[in-house]
Amino acid sequence: MSFTCFTTCSPPWLTRPGGSRAVIAENLLLKQQLIIHSRSRQRSPNLTTKDRTVLGFLSIFLNPRRLVRSAIIIKPSKLLAFNKSMKKRKYRLLYSSRGGRKRGPKGPSSEVIRAIVEMKQRNPRYGCPRIAQQISLAFGLDLDKDIVRRILASHYKPDPSNRGPSWLTTPGYAKDSLWSADMFRAESITLKTHWIMVVMDQYTRRIIGFAVHAGNVDGQSVCRMFHHATAG
Repeated sequence: MSFTCFTTCSPPWLTRPGGSRAVIAENLLLKQQLIIHSRSRQRSPNLTTKDRTVLGFLSIFLNPRRLVRSAIIIKPSKLLAFNKSMKKRKYRLLYSSRGGRKRGPKGPSSEVIRAIVEMKQRNPRYGCPRIAQQISLAFGLDLDKDIVRRILASHYKPDPSNRGPSWLTTPGYAKDSLWSADMFRAESITLKTHWIMVVMDQYTRRIIGFAVHAGNVDGQSVCRMFHHATAG
């Protein structure tokens, strides 16, 4: 039955609102679904353009509540694939390097960068927190030490002739008289916590001593354990 014949040759009572129109449309819709599902029993049916047109046209005459019951079954894989494609599009829009992204906050001005670099050159021993404090007081800015660190990493080049000993030099010179202490926790058979301290000589790898403390530890307990381990 073609659509032209259905609309022109049908009686007038079919084109007017009423229960008969909805019943006939629902019956035709169900019949078309049976035709589609009877094509293949092993896989989901393929909808042609004609099938989609017929089902879409007949759904116009149905009540929305009846339309949900008469809807064609959708495979879960289709819903999962649709959800996966929507997630990909979401993260593509969020993290794409092309247009649509908001610009971030502007970095410090060239004057602030120049002042930070000059202060570091004149005071090589100044750290990032102290430089940030001095620049904030001088310029009235809320400067963070991390910003100073990034600026110095990009713009500051230390003078090779003015380099002092590194922080590893002191442990290297003092290795003959350097001790290391370590603490670890052990549980007894009665589930009582015991803290154990081990003191070792770094140069000879000799164990200086042990100390054991039952229960929780604080600063006084740690000092007492260290003195006990090194008393001999």
